[in-house]
Amino acid sequence: MQQQGQVFQLASGSGGETRWAYRYRVGGRGARRVQRGGFATEQAAVEALERALERLRRERGLVETPTLQEFVDVYLRQHGGEPETVDKLRWLLAKSVRVFGERRLGQLHPPEIAAWRMTIPTGHRFEATQALRQVLNRAVEWGLIDVNPAKHGVDNPQRRRTEKRPFESWEEVEAVAAKLGVYGPLVVFAAATGLRPGEWLALEWRDVDREQRVVYVRRSYRNGRVKYPKTEASMRAVPLQARALAALDALPREHGALVFPASEGGHFDLHNFRNRHWAPAQEAAGIDPRRRVYDLRHTFATFALRAGISTFDLSRYMGASLTMIERHYGHLARDGREHAIQLLDTHSNQRRRPHRGRRVDVEDARRRQSRQQRQRLSRR
Repeated sequence: MQQQGQVFQLASGSGGETRWAYRYRVGGRGARRVQRGGFATEQAAVEALERALERLRRERGLVETPTLQEFVDVYLRQHGGEPETVDKLRWLLAKSVRVFGERRLGQLHPPEIAAWRMTIPTGHRFEATQALRQVLNRAVEWGLIDVNPAKHGVDNPQRRRTEKRPFESWEEVEAVAAKLGVYGPLVVFAAATGLRPGEWLALEWRDVDREQRVVYVRRSYRNGRVKYPKTEASMRAVPLQARALAALDALPREHGALVFPASEGGHFDLHNFRNRHWAPAQEAAGIDPRRRVYDLRHTFATFALRAGISTFDLSRYMGASLTMIERHYGHLARDGREHAIQLLDTHSNQRRRPHRGRRVDVEDARRRQSRQQRQRLSRR
């Protein structure tokens, strides 16, 4: 017979408060009895009993949980992300489904998952484990399992971040831009604003406000389509320094809406640009080691930090969290500490001068007071 359990009221304590408890037997008559008490309401005790009995039934195999393959299919159907996000998640989850797909969720164990994790190439080991954790977190939330076996006792350190290689100076950026010809302004603009490649690919002339000297980031272009932020808070305004404005002035003003269109119209082909123009231009300019197009964003971050822009403001301009700025860009400002020392010393010197002035004022007041006392005494 299915275990039902019992909820009952405890005797009132010294304060007169009513408390509730539940109890149930692990097996049949005469088996060990489990009792838990101290619940403020009867409903709280009922819900706690239901959770305890559900856990007991799962342990005894009385409730059949889905297999990992079945649950992954359900999870992906309900995922609300972009199509390319779901595709990538499906690709990552396929690595765990291939090994554990026929296992029921309650049969997944941390030691096996930890061993499986080490069979994944380091390039996407972290992401594949995170994807499995993400799915099994939902299983925990739905009450299908009690703990996440991909988290409990399974370490998943992030892979070592790749070294960022910003350009060392504006002279280097402009040297590459000169070799790129008509594409030169694009490179200067990207380094002067820190926009992601997908953001300047989707940039339109109506996003540029010359009067306020800002460019508004309202959309991005990725995987062949334009993407818009989920909320208005995701849009941001980036200041336009003189180099960015000069780069815009150097562009031919076509009738199209895009700031950086392809030669035949439409969105710029970044893949072809990398292979046909970007790499040869760096080689011709003597840039070594070779930079990626994305390193233009790192270049902006580095120059901004060297100029004394705060990490808080930089995070707003770049559309990244403070944590990400500190982790990925903060270390790039080689003279950031020197700049901080200069600011602190300047502040200390400014505070020191008024203090000396106040001390002189006090001495003057004392001398005036002493003269007044002598004058009063002489009158007497």
